[in-house]
Amino acid sequence: MISIPHKAKQFLVFLVKLLIVSAAFYFIYNQLANNDQLDWEKFITLVKEKQSILGILFLLSFSVANRYLEILKWQNLVSFLKPISLGESTKQVLGALTAGIFTPNGLGEYAGKALYFDKKKTKKVIFLNLICNGIQMILTVIFGTIGLFILGYWHWALAIAGLSIFFILFSFLSKKVKIKGYSIEKLFQKINEIPKSIHQKNIFLGTLRYFVFSHQYYFLFLAFDVDLPYVTMMATIATVYFLASSLPSFQFLDFAVKGSVAVFFFGKLGVNEWIVVFISTLMWFLNVVLPVVIGSYYVMIFKVLPQRQ
Repeated sequence: MISIPHKAKQFLVFLVKLLIVSAAFYFIYNQLANNDQLDWEKFITLVKEKQSILGILFLLSFSVANRYLEILKWQNLVSFLKPISLGESTKQVLGALTAGIFTPNGLGEYAGKALYFDKKKTKKVIFLNLICNGIQMILTVIFGTIGLFILGYWHWALAIAGLSIFFILFSFLSKKVKIKGYSIEKLFQKINEIPKSIHQKNIFLGTLRYFVFSHQYYFLFLAFDVDLPYVTMMATIATVYFLASSLPSFQFLDFAVKGSVAVFFFGKLGVNEWIVVFISTLMWFLNVVLPVVIGSYYVMIFKVLPQRQ
């Protein structure tokens, strides 16, 4: 084995961290500067007309609450391995978010969180992150299906409900079937190893988080003078999040994916296309870009240790 000098190793680690942060900021800048659908002059004019410090703080509070609930979720799940402080959970969540911004469906986030733990715990950390993201996806599917029913897309909603029931039945009927040593039964066993109290808190926090970011979307539409019934608006938001989350994408392209789906559904309700695009971009900016800026600090101060407990 070739031994790398400690100083050289430190320099390589610094270069990797700098590359991650630089790439994150480049992708963010590129999407904001080169998006032809964004009419910045129109946006600035509207903001000047409606400028309100209280309004801005109100919308920002949703972003803080959204990420805070995610931090609490991770702290809760990691307590299965070891208790961590709120500050440590913040560092892991935001640092991993930055690392995963330019990976498909945020897969880099899994590796990012695992780096904060001993190598022997890597599989467990990845599994806990899967549980953390999994409950959010399940809630998105449930509310999205309800949204499709409310909007009158019966065929889509029934198809999704049918597929969900089929998947659940198939999981139970084939739970003993093994693929490369893994089975659904083993997955259920691993899930059941986690105390029920942790699962219950995870579901509760996940539900709160869902209502926080969906209502932030709702209040942004109100700020742009979109006047639609509350139920119709929330059903459309739920549908957009569900369908957009089902599509493979990168974190830095998240607003483009959600924006295109949102344009289709809100367009049918008579909402101006540029407003939909801007709101999708603002949601991305408030809930991805701002946390990534903070997360970049945690990436830069991250230290590789031989062993971490």
